Amino acid sequence: MEKQYFNLMQFFEGYVRNYRRMNLSQLHNRSMFTKREIDYFANLGEILGFDAFVEDSKFDKTKGRSRPMDLSWWKWDARIDDEHFLCLALHLERENVWSKDVDTIEKLFSQTEEGYIPHNVIGIQFIESADKIGFLNSLIIQKNAIQNSNALMVYRYYDAELEIERVCAYSFSPKGLSEIRTAICKKDDSGYWYMSFDEEYAPFQDKDLTNLELKR
Repeated sequence: MEKQYFNLMQFFEGYVRNYRRMNLSQLHNRSMFTKREIDYFANLGEILGFDAFVEDSKFDKTKGRSRPMDLSWWKWDARIDDEHFLCLALHLERENVWSKDVDTIEKLFSQTEEGYIPHNVIGIQFIESADKIGFLNSLIIQKNAIQNSNALMVYRYYDAELEIERVCAYSFSPKGLSEIRTAICKKDDSGYWYMSFDEEYAPFQDKDLTNLELKR
């Protein structure tokens, strides 16, 4: 079937604006952050009418074995096919470990069986610094030239100069990079984490930080 592409940057906007609702505090460990964020996107998929599966799997031809998907959305329509899903609408990976940044991309763009090629992919990856973004984006463009998915990559890293966590989202079409948005993530006065877009975060309103990100 013809691929159905989502407006993934709109998904990112919802992720930013609803982050405080995940109820994550300074008391939670990294595994709980991963779980809450995956659950958020699983619920979103079900609200949109997809079948969502956590810890699903698909065959990786390069590895010669099945590999897990953190989250998948499958399209079902019994009017068209009452025995099989129509497509893998979304594959999402969420990773805390810096050293697994390339592995995360390889999972999202793995060589697999035809019915398991995702129409849309989302990667949420913690990285050591902004210096790695250019390399990772080049890898995505290279791999997506073959897979032809709609892709959103969200990079999160600690900015020691500003003493804040930066959240940088890059949207890709099969033709290449199409849009960038930047946000911050920090704890409020009660110790709960929230996100805000750079242009809406008061301490940044007098600084052209979004344009700085675009020039990286």
